[in-house]
Amino acid sequence: MTFPVVGMVGGGQLARMTHEAGIPLGIRFKLLSDTPQDSAAQVVSDVVIGDYRDLDTLREFARGCDVITFDHEHVPTEHLRALEADGIPVRPGPDALVHAQDKGVMRAKLDAIGVPCPRHRIVSDPQDVAAFAAEGDGFPVVLKTVRGGYDGKGVWVVDSAEEAADPFRAGVPVLAEEKVDFLRELAANVVRSPHGQAVAYPVVESQQVNGVCDTVIAPAPDLDEALALEASEMALNIAKELGVVGHLAVELFQTRDGRILVNELAMRPHNSGHWSMDGAVTSQFANHVRAVLDLPLGDPRPRAGWTVMVNVLGGDYPDMYSAYLHCMARDPQLKIHMYGKDVKPGRKVGHVNTYGDDLDDVLERARHAAGYLRGTITE
Repeated sequence: MTFPVVGMVGGGQLARMTHEAGIPLGIRFKLLSDTPQDSAAQVVSDVVIGDYRDLDTLREFARGCDVITFDHEHVPTEHLRALEADGIPVRPGPDALVHAQDKGVMRAKLDAIGVPCPRHRIVSDPQDVAAFAAEGDGFPVVLKTVRGGYDGKGVWVVDSAEEAADPFRAGVPVLAEEKVDFLRELAANVVRSPHGQAVAYPVVESQQVNGVCDTVIAPAPDLDEALALEASEMALNIAKELGVVGHLAVELFQTRDGRILVNELAMRPHNSGHWSMDGAVTSQFANHVRAVLDLPLGDPRPRAGWTVMVNVLGGDYPDMYSAYLHCMARDPQLKIHMYGKDVKPGRKVGHVNTYGDDLDDVLERARHAAGYLRGTITE
């Protein structure tokens, strides 16, 4: 039997953890990475160092791969179309992925299929931003570059036209959105295969600090069952209508008046699904591998009443390994996942997962471990 080769474009931690999920299945990975020091390049045996923005590099990389997938959305859409024309399966394909690459395209499509979103439109200059604000409830307004933003980058909250100049300096279209008065942020994670099989994970609560995901609670506490079902069905419908193959994360606002609105889409394993590595029967990474290879999808149900993921960010103490003794001795059930990255303040270098039947206990354990690894907790 010849096991397939999955070509992964991007060498970050998502590629690292996707590769890990494929090992028990005997799946071989080939990686296109920016540098040999990237997170996934440290653990994958077949690594090509090159620029994903160069079509010739992509074509050479794709030789010998049975399917191409990604740990980011930044490969030029036209390059993906060229790979498909060469007969290389690309999953998700360019017609789907463009909705995660371009926020303007995404908003237009979601409007067309009737998915609720914040009020929005493309704006041309700071004066147009002021006009957009006047059309609604006024400032503040959220501005986003339509391409390239992540983890709070490429996003501005402005209180006046005078503050709105920066986004336009990037030379790309700018999307204006109302600043939603939301109760909390949620995420609905689903996985879809080429032949249309799909699974949905429990809807989670995602807590942000300075625009970066800090804590994920699975399932979202005190979420009305009907609203949770609506969120899951919405995500499954988006995956179907956009033709997504693989993992889709739908980031949501839960408004104070009881609605859910789509904030962002990601067509790859996502931070809001990291809890599933230890908290679900089949992780988001394993199901992404299954989906891009058109294998039957695995069970997404949780293993415990609650699972909490907290990101480990870099701080002022670069030697995190010395903190393992305390964390492991204090909590033998703790799951630590490190990405092999140099520790820099504010940088995601790993995450921890905890699980159990008492949410307060599970939250305390996860936050203590992440804080101790970072150095903000010393006892």
